[in-house]
Amino acid sequence: MEVARKLLKQYFGYDEFRKGQKDIIESILNKKDVMGIMPTGGGKSICFQIPALIFEGVTIVISPLISLMKDQVDSLNIVGIPATFINSSLSTTEYRNRMMAIQNNKYKIIYVAPERLESEAFIASMKRINISQIAIDEAHCVSHWGHDFRKSYIKIKDFIDIFSIRPIITAFTATATEEVKKDITVQLGLKSPNITITGFDRENLKLIIVRNASKQKFIVSYIEENKHVSGIIYCATRKETDKLHTLLSKLGYSVGKYHAGMSESSREKSQEDFLYDNKSIMIATNAFGMGIDKSNIRYVIHNNMPKNLEAYYQEIGRAGRDGEKSECVLLFGSQDIILQKYFIEELGDSSEAVKQNKYEQLQRMIDYSYTTSCLRKHVLNYFGEERADEKCDNCSNCSDYLEKKDMTIEAQKILSCVYRMNQRFGTNIVTKVLKGSHAQQTDSFRELSTFGIMKECAVNDIKEYINVLIADGYLKMEGDKYPIIKLTENSAKILKENDKVYIQTIKHKEVSENEGLFEILRQLRKEISVEENVPPFVVFSDATLKEMSSRYPISKAQILNISGVGEVKYEKYGERFIDEIKAYIHNNNLDIDNMKSDTKTYTSHKIKETNKEASYITTANLYLNLRDMDAVVKERNLKPMTIQDHIISAYMEGFQLDINEFIPKGQESFVLEAIKKVGTEKLRPIKDLLPEDVSYLTIKAVIAKHKL
Repeated sequence: MEVARKLLKQYFGYDEFRKGQKDIIESILNKKDVMGIMPTGGGKSICFQIPALIFEGVTIVISPLISLMKDQVDSLNIVGIPATFINSSLSTTEYRNRMMAIQNNKYKIIYVAPERLESEAFIASMKRINISQIAIDEAHCVSHWGHDFRKSYIKIKDFIDIFSIRPIITAFTATATEEVKKDITVQLGLKSPNITITGFDRENLKLIIVRNASKQKFIVSYIEENKHVSGIIYCATRKETDKLHTLLSKLGYSVGKYHAGMSESSREKSQEDFLYDNKSIMIATNAFGMGIDKSNIRYVIHNNMPKNLEAYYQEIGRAGRDGEKSECVLLFGSQDIILQKYFIEELGDSSEAVKQNKYEQLQRMIDYSYTTSCLRKHVLNYFGEERADEKCDNCSNCSDYLEKKDMTIEAQKILSCVYRMNQRFGTNIVTKVLKGSHAQQTDSFRELSTFGIMKECAVNDIKEYINVLIADGYLKMEGDKYPIIKLTENSAKILKENDKVYIQTIKHKEVSENEGLFEILRQLRKEISVEENVPPFVVFSDATLKEMSSRYPISKAQILNISGVGEVKYEKYGERFIDEIKAYIHNNNLDIDNMKSDTKTYTSHKIKETNKEASYITTANLYLNLRDMDAVVKERNLKPMTIQDHIISAYMEGFQLDINEFIPKGQESFVLEAIKKVGTEKLRPIKDLLPEDVSYLTIKAVIAKHKL
């Protein structure tokens, strides 16, 4: 694995493998078939790219979308790894030249569209080269029970079987239920695969549900607050996509659109504008995005509820691939349910078993849309990942995004009505009885004590109350096309045990701001992307730029210590970024010697000063006199972070300070637990694992106290 680690640093600029990568790569190097289930942005590609560099032969990567192939190949070629792709976007001449180069062993990694496996000429060409590994990306596409089954994926096993010396088979996906995992193993013919599941959680994504809002009004307001960042807005239909695109274009926003009704050239142009940051917003149907490698998407908004949780999680996974905080907003309305049921019924010759499965998946999506419990826990449980904590503090049900309204009285009325109607009717009839409607369907219920008991409520409000009760397990739906409502074991908790039930409304906030050095580096990245004809995120990710912005690297050694900066990228771009950072330091008169705080320990942190008494001692003495951090900042005329570092450095040098002053009660154990997971090499990964109220000063104090 030492060779693999060196290649990781040399080509990709990372010092250590992420969770799961090391185990997967070890299995592949030991010639084992592998199934890797890792969240989007979790580093699946490196799992097969590193072995590809080590193996003597070629690695074939089967990938479903042209855009993904181009982005991946651009990224590999930029860091000096010979790679190419074969798909329908190539002209006859380009195809012939690439196939000739493949036969002459010019490439280590070749991306291939699954449809290419239907070409006998292509298969014959593949049999003539030494293939060490076949990697299948988006492997869930091979399963009938998955959310995005593709017939072309069925050809993969036949392709594998043509080789007299069988290559290692590696399959990767971000989302897979138990059923889909079993199907992937069978359909691809994996031999006793090592299955590595790193978890489905994307901790940097805030999950938000907005119910029964004015969707257009919300979107316009949200975009206005976040107009400097990239985002995707998904719509269920082409008509809705066109309508929203027209509205936002008229309002002057930088917006593109993408759906299957557009010409291929129009789709390609729109996608390219988005990838290259020429357009900041993409309005699209689910025809767009699978495998999109753009790392700096800060939000994904669903204008309509998706068909199931797998599709939803795959689509929101396009946000925050660089690990930076991003938001995923689902705008839910009851009409979305009707639309998705219509799509199921339009499946044509699909079997009843397939339709029933899709109805069950849709109900899970509806439950998610109405639940008042932790959204992250709800979706992770769906994928079989148990979560012990009840709150994640990073979804709309666990944060201050929501205002709660007690609906316990309404819940009792609804449950009583369902009981008195003998649990034999669906949402529409129950709603009409509660509302006291004189429609023909309610004739036999007008003597019930619950008839008209909610006549003061709007019909949509009653339906929302019912759906909340279903989502939270106080009611259940039985049947597919025409489901009926029934009580559950939990119903008695509201009727007899005084359980409280809440319905929630939401507020939204800005995702992020772009300013200062980060914005300057972002503009430089854009210039380079135009020069190189590659998307900006291929040059450096937002996460890399933000680390540069906080650490101010001004030498080769320093910038190579930034995550995402490898030797090849340094040779290409490093000096240009260093020059911009130096100019920013000079123009803003920054004392960066006093700003370096992201180091493994604080004993090596040297503070330069002209007089003999160290600066940090001056700061520490002043703090002991004033006992007010803000007052010290003002008196010393230094940045708060510099003052913090002075105090920590003074403590580490033996100055008599009570370090526990800077560790609020109850926070030390959280920090130590986070350090166990990610170490102390960098502070940011530690901070990301902690509640928002745990400060960097507290983290530094804990590290200093325990001499970590």
